Amino acid sequence: MCIFFLSAWLFGDPRHVLYPRNSTGWFCGIGPNKGQPNLLYFDILKCATSVNVMATALNGFQCPTTQVCVDSCPTQFWAVGIQAYFPNVKPKDVFNQSLCVPSINLMNTTLVSPMLKHFVFIKDGLHNNQDLVNGFNAREIGVRIFEDFASSWPWILLGLLIAMVVSMLFLLLLRFTAPVMVWVLIIGVLGAGAYGIWHCYWEYANYKQASATISNIGFTTNFAVYLQVQETWLAFLIIISVVEAILLLTLIFLRTRILIAIALIQESSKAISHMMSSLLYPLVTFVLLLVCVAYWGATALYLATSGGPIYKVVALNSTLNDCKMINGTVDCDPQNFTSSDYPGCPSASCIFIKYNNEGLFQRNLFNLQIYNVVAFLWCVNFVIALGQCTLAGAFSSYYWAFTKPADIPMFPVCGSFIRSLRYHVGSLAFGALILTLVQIVRMILEYIDHKTKAAQNPCARFILCCLKCCLWCLEKFIKFINRNAYIMIAIYGKNFCVSAKNAFSLLMRNVVRVVVLDKVTDLLLFFGKLLVVAGVGILSFFFFSGRILLPGSTFRSETLNYYWMPIITVVFGSYLIAHGFFSVYNMCVDTLFLCFLEDLERNDGSLQKPYFMSKNLMKILNKSNKAQKKGKGKD
Repeated sequence: MCIFFLSAWLFGDPRHVLYPRNSTGWFCGIGPNKGQPNLLYFDILKCATSVNVMATALNGFQCPTTQVCVDSCPTQFWAVGIQAYFPNVKPKDVFNQSLCVPSINLMNTTLVSPMLKHFVFIKDGLHNNQDLVNGFNAREIGVRIFEDFASSWPWILLGLLIAMVVSMLFLLLLRFTAPVMVWVLIIGVLGAGAYGIWHCYWEYANYKQASATISNIGFTTNFAVYLQVQETWLAFLIIISVVEAILLLTLIFLRTRILIAIALIQESSKAISHMMSSLLYPLVTFVLLLVCVAYWGATALYLATSGGPIYKVVALNSTLNDCKMINGTVDCDPQNFTSSDYPGCPSASCIFIKYNNEGLFQRNLFNLQIYNVVAFLWCVNFVIALGQCTLAGAFSSYYWAFTKPADIPMFPVCGSFIRSLRYHVGSLAFGALILTLVQIVRMILEYIDHKTKAAQNPCARFILCCLKCCLWCLEKFIKFINRNAYIMIAIYGKNFCVSAKNAFSLLMRNVVRVVVLDKVTDLLLFFGKLLVVAGVGILSFFFFSGRILLPGSTFRSETLNYYWMPIITVVFGSYLIAHGFFSVYNMCVDTLFLCFLEDLERNDGSLQKPYFMSKNLMKILNKSNKAQKKGKGKD
């Protein structure tokens, strides 16, 4: 990929998209125009009124008007010079230069009246001008939103800081509140089911004397009619009762596994409290992802400008007879071009058309851009894999510390990060490549579906939908396998294939525990995210809408143009912060769970093979270490 980037860097020239060009081909802001970074259009309305697609393409997709580099926007009118009024100068030659004379009073002049019958009203121009006005209005709205951010950004940062503190406190307090929260949720679900059974029986008893049945009603789209039939409530009663019975039996038979899941969640909270730096690792992942995006953007930019610019001679005003002969087939150099070479067409200009695509590098530009996208996805998946392996190594060092926290290594997150870069880059890259290939196939299917959606028959659409669904499931499965493989890599240091096989076999031997832990963890983290986002969102709504007032004149919501923009920003930022913190916690739970399963299979509690699990887990499983070394103990 480095060679690929260097090739793009050698052939590309990003100045073509980073700096504007004037009508003569010089860049604005550099070179001779170093102090003139802005591009001025003589008649910007021609950008909106140019509705002829072919003419616009011929003009290099540029506005058909003169463009010059200026240091700032003009603040005064430009008028036709006195020498333009000589007797041998025709008026049309003056107006063809796109200049105006502000001294002429168009409201009182009588020169326009004889010419009115020669004017034609163009409706398309009206629509294009309306689009231009809408663009100005959109810019005004953007300026107002920017003003709101400029006046409220300290309070937005305060809201995000509150979200960070709440997320951290929630994770740290799970070691105390996890059992209560889990059992409250379980009892709440069972209570809701019991209420549903009672309500269905009550409705069934109320309609017991009704003579209407399902067979009498038949099929109807009015669902309320079915609710007045006794048989409907009897069906609801049976369904809810069966579901309630299944939940009760599941709770009875899986109570030990639920207790194990709760204990692992508590242990994860304890592990995070011993290595708080792990909560900051999502910032490292974010920075590395920004580097990936910057690499992809820079490479795509250099590739897009790898060909040399091609300039053609075109006529901005094709109404003159001599200008009709200029059809955009003659090459030119904008820095040496002069309109005096075409005396019969004063509007002749040398305009950029496209970039050269005749070279070997340029002919394969599309394939190179595809390769760049694949490399970008691979880098993103590698960065995510690096983060998962780093966190897994840090949390596994906590679990396998016999005496906690004395045996926990110093700087576990930094040490795990260095080990991952030094020993596991190949395994992480291989796992990221497998996931990238599946994502590429999914993208190809989505592209085919988008391009052929109108021409597909129902059978083809069904097959394509099934393929997309299967690939989506395959991607989720590979992510699950990769995640656990990275944990095994961090623990044992073996290659990706061996680690993936061992992790999958270990999980399949404990599939019920996997399902219970996964669902209990997902439930807790879902309510945690809901608590953080909803709480901070409600607080920001009351603050930015003016319902919570600060003393003095520190901040007033009346000064905001759109108070909902800071609220949306705080809510979205709170979700990202909560997701970052909880992703670390989820990785901690998965790592400790695999370590726990390995501990059960490798050790038996003897002096030679003692258990490394906490006393709480040993108590739940009725396990114990037969002998402890003097001075050693469990926390």
